[in-house]
Amino acid sequence: MTSRERLRAVLNHREPDRACVDFGATFVTGIHVAAVDRLRRAVVGDAGWRVKVCEPYQMLGEVDDDLRAALGIDVIGVLPRKTIFGIECADWKPFVLFDGTEVLVPGAFNTTVDPASGDLMIYPEGDTSAPPSGRMPKGGYFFDSIVRQPPIDDDRLNVEDNLEEFGPLSDADIAYYRGKRAWFDRNPDAGRILIIPGTGFGDIALVPAPFLKHPKGIRDIEEWYISTVARKDYVLEIFERQCAIAERNLETLIGIFGDSVDVALITGTDFGTQRGPFISTEAYRELFQPYHRRINRIIHGRTGWKTFIHSCGSVYGLIPEFIAAGFDVLNPVQCSATDMDPARLKREFGEDLVFWGGGVDTQKTLPFGTPEEVYREVRDRLSIFNPGGGFVFNAIHNVQGPTPLENMLAMFRALGDGAR
Repeated sequence: MTSRERLRAVLNHREPDRACVDFGATFVTGIHVAAVDRLRRAVVGDAGWRVKVCEPYQMLGEVDDDLRAALGIDVIGVLPRKTIFGIECADWKPFVLFDGTEVLVPGAFNTTVDPASGDLMIYPEGDTSAPPSGRMPKGGYFFDSIVRQPPIDDDRLNVEDNLEEFGPLSDADIAYYRGKRAWFDRNPDAGRILIIPGTGFGDIALVPAPFLKHPKGIRDIEEWYISTVARKDYVLEIFERQCAIAERNLETLIGIFGDSVDVALITGTDFGTQRGPFISTEAYRELFQPYHRRINRIIHGRTGWKTFIHSCGSVYGLIPEFIAAGFDVLNPVQCSATDMDPARLKREFGEDLVFWGGGVDTQKTLPFGTPEEVYREVRDRLSIFNPGGGFVFNAIHNVQGPTPLENMLAMFRALGDGAR
């Protein structure tokens, strides 16, 4: 099978010739740039190569064509034109991480060092005259958003303030997506995923708006969660208007990409914690499901694309609701969370959902286990998820920066040995 044939097989619940693999196609299935650097040096060589930071919030590294080929990775993906800090991935320049890794970052990746803490500060749109919107702790590997919440006056709350980041695709956006369609066409054998902009309703990574210089509205994380109960009508109006904008943009994207896409990533909003969901079934049905249904209905009615929901944590009780909303793919399949036993998930939901992830635990096994433990866990997950299709191998969320090279190689060695 080609990679695209392999992905299409598993999306249609047919068992492929080998496990379908994704690393690097999305912002939730990537590898930290420092880990990519070590991995690439080991399997490709080329000591002078500098890995590009394609997603600077989590500092994810680009998985380039040579590395994809060397590791047997099947999927490529289109990220939004601008990153979470409001900068484009262009005009690359050198940068050195805290651990000494030499990488390339976008030209507008502009930082300063906090003299008191030694933390690295990053700025919206690269504008160092604006307040910083992200902080990487000294010695750290990725950024945390800086909450810049203006005073809230409930009598003067304006839903427009929480809609500032949503709007019609610009001419620059359309040119960007046309270029990415051409890139897909130049890679006919690859599986393809497209991240749909503006459909992550309530995505808490986006609420603080690190891409805006002076965000308005409700931008504090705790305040946002409170608002889903205390200001429910306000939140619903945001979602309603956000969805209407997204629907129009989606029609444009369908016109650009046509049948060149296999999967559309709709949302990265998390609904689970390690120990259970943090939203009730009723709240999901009221606040989120209507908008998920609307987006999924357009995609399924107009295209052959499958739709992808990312939610970390224990979401076992919400999975039937995700299916009812029209989702085809669940990620990251956090098997370490309560009620997320892989065999149970495959048994109960394997006919309705494609599991994209769950291949190895990135909280414990991959970063802290032995290579033998990593190998065994990967082989075990393959034996559970791969039979009958419906599985794309990825780790449980992004592979972190300090992950030992030997453990990453053990993971790919287990994939190379094939499913039982």
